[in-house]
Amino acid sequence: MTVLLYGIPNCDTVKKARTWLESNGVDYTFHDFKKQGVDEAMLRGWLAHVPLATLLNRKGTTWRALSDADKALAEQEAGAIALMQQSPSLIKRPVLAHKGSVSVGFSAENYASLF
Repeated sequence: MTVLLYGIPNCDTVKKARTWLESNGVDYTFHDFKKQGVDEAMLRGWLAHVPLATLLNRKGTTWRALSDADKALAEQEAGAIALMQQSPSLIKRPVLAHKGSVSVGFSAENYASLF
């Protein structure tokens, strides 16, 4: 089964995840969502597995730069999806899709339990 890793290549956490996958012999396909984009169906699919609070990155500079009105929009799923499509940096990374499940963020322990 295909392992898909979504993120931004220069993100330190994505780099750690990619290094872990490669050093553990896990074949994966990388999707750079800044270059390749993220569609609504993909985001809704992820949200079927993880809560919005997990997927939406509220700690980064992109979030802090949003207007109060946009932050209020992000409280509802549809508004958050629109914002994440517009600014993929609002997606917490990396997102790993494997065997019908979705994992957000990276920890070696979590990846070891998945593979």
